Amino acid sequence: MKEVKALIETGWNFDNSYGQLPDSFFTVINPTPVSSPKLVILNNSLAEALGLSAKELQREEGLEVLSGNRIPEGALPIAQAYAGHQFGHFTMLGDGRALLIGEQITSKGERFDIQYKGSGKTPYSRGGDGRAALGPMLREYIISEAMHALGIPTTRSLGVVTTGESVIRETKLAGAVLTRVAASHIRVGTFQYVSRWCSVEELRALTDYTINRHFPEVRDSNNPYLSFLQEVISRQAMLIAKWQLVGFIHGVMNTDNMTISGETIDYGPCAFMDTYDPATVFSSIDTYGRYAYGNQPGIAGWNLARFAETLLPLLHENQEQAVKLAQDKISGFSELYHLNWFEGMRAKLGISNKEPEDEALIEELLRVMQKYNADYTNTFRALTYEMTEEMNLIETEEFVQWSEKWRSRLERQEHQEGIIKHLMQNSNPTVIPRNHRVEEALEAAAKHGDYSVMEQLLEALNNPYIHLTKYDEYAVPPAPSSCPYRTFCGT
Repeated sequence: MKEVKALIETGWNFDNSYGQLPDSFFTVINPTPVSSPKLVILNNSLAEALGLSAKELQREEGLEVLSGNRIPEGALPIAQAYAGHQFGHFTMLGDGRALLIGEQITSKGERFDIQYKGSGKTPYSRGGDGRAALGPMLREYIISEAMHALGIPTTRSLGVVTTGESVIRETKLAGAVLTRVAASHIRVGTFQYVSRWCSVEELRALTDYTINRHFPEVRDSNNPYLSFLQEVISRQAMLIAKWQLVGFIHGVMNTDNMTISGETIDYGPCAFMDTYDPATVFSSIDTYGRYAYGNQPGIAGWNLARFAETLLPLLHENQEQAVKLAQDKISGFSELYHLNWFEGMRAKLGISNKEPEDEALIEELLRVMQKYNADYTNTFRALTYEMTEEMNLIETEEFVQWSEKWRSRLERQEHQEGIIKHLMQNSNPTVIPRNHRVEEALEAAAKHGDYSVMEQLLEALNNPYIHLTKYDEYAVPPAPSSCPYRTFCGT
């Protein structure tokens, strides 16, 4: 009774609605136990928002749950099946090292997936060991929480525990399990899997479920499935614009890494851009720059076209008409993205109304930034807080001319200077998880067992739109290097 009581006091309140879908969508399987779980980091504020007791999660019983050694009452561990286009090539996939243990229902009636990463082999592991190393799990924790603080829809991290076991990659690495929280783990790749290998009735079941869970407002429309497609397109247009506005590069925008809910998911080789350059690529496996910063909007549109293809049997009984309906919706993605991006860029420059020349003004600044290798985040930070003396652009004639045009543009607005500053301060982060700072934190944690560097970084990233001088060191770009920065998937 003691163990059951402890689990109840933790606050777990599971429902398993995804587990009521057709059996072909998933496999019920327990996580593989680990030898000696130890807590590395726990997200106390997220635990509270989920209705969980952070205190109980830190106890022995709580660590047993966070490591997968014990399944809470009411949970149903499943590995989800999905497919995906990986760098343009279609393949069968699935949760190879992850398990959805259930859907936590909060006191407000909100529903969140609780998923383990690194919890052992599943039928979809494809020869992998199903485990995860500490470094990549901490990387996901840091970046996902930074994205949340930046106001970008994202999966989040509840906690990371070490397993007491090693995983073999190029070398021996400390093993870890991350507990991920998401609105759901339904992906474009989920629909691709069902469309390719299941029946139309099962496709309809998945679509109806997803609509009820994420888009209930479209149920009463004339064509709910078409409205559903439009809503997914709209959310992705907003999400990708938010990525671009802060210089975030996902690195592996395969269709299985695009959620239907519109959250950022899977922080493998992601990174934030320092010097502004649309061709920036960090991922070691993105040899040809398919997922470069400047290509992300186009890739999102491509992925959405693959999603639309899966819905064709539901859009209209006549295939030719279904294709036309889908194409009409997909063709609107670029404009939707551009509207979101343009609105965000105007806000970054303190512009609150519209003039025909605004886009040219924005593009001119970006051209100057690229020409002179200006730091993306710090350029807007300097404009916001009038720290232009810190900019390497200040001595260039092009920037001086642009600055005069910009200030003249602001003077034509009705808003007072204070309102302009407020708009800019809420649009331009002063701190981002710069790659060299993230690597510094991961090295201290994974190689030396020192988590203080990561904790300090997380503290600095917690309020990115507030300029605090004590965090100025986190705004310093990396030192010049002849060796380009590279990220890895961490599988």
